[in-house]
Amino acid sequence: MPAIQLTPAERKEFRADAHHLDPVVMIGNDGLTAAVKKETDSALKAHGLIKVRVFSDDRAARETIFQTLAEELNAAPIQHIGKLLVLWRPKPEKERVEDEDRKPGPRDVKVLKFSKRGGQRPEVQVLRVLGNQRLTPGGKVKRAKPKQTSVKKRSQT
Repeated sequence: MPAIQLTPAERKEFRADAHHLDPVVMIGNDGLTAAVKKETDSALKAHGLIKVRVFSDDRAARETIFQTLAEELNAAPIQHIGKLLVLWRPKPEKERVEDEDRKPGPRDVKVLKFSKRGGQRPEVQVLRVLGNQRLTPGGKVKRAKPKQTSVKKRSQT
């Protein structure tokens, strides 16, 4: 598969985004092995934009590694500076599976209880609110009432 072609403006933007990234794949003396390709592919799937560090001193070998990774993994070569290679590939869309039985999980809520006397600190309570509960303005946890349906809708079903 050919590498992704980018405009110079897009390449410049990706270089700026990659500036603060750390290398996620390291290529040692063995060079470009199947394990390195697999790891680079999984990093591209997870992150999209990655840095690869090559420990070889041969610039021509680093350039061939850069082009080979870009072509075989269908990624865009962004930058080759020193021993660092920057690659980009769009992240695949994640499939969202919606489960009808799934309800919101518990969440911890901090409640401040102020003292009736003036100069004291408020008491902080951490309450666990379940999916079928709600927190009242007074700081109490109440169970949610079942949703009521109208008489007309009940008679139609």
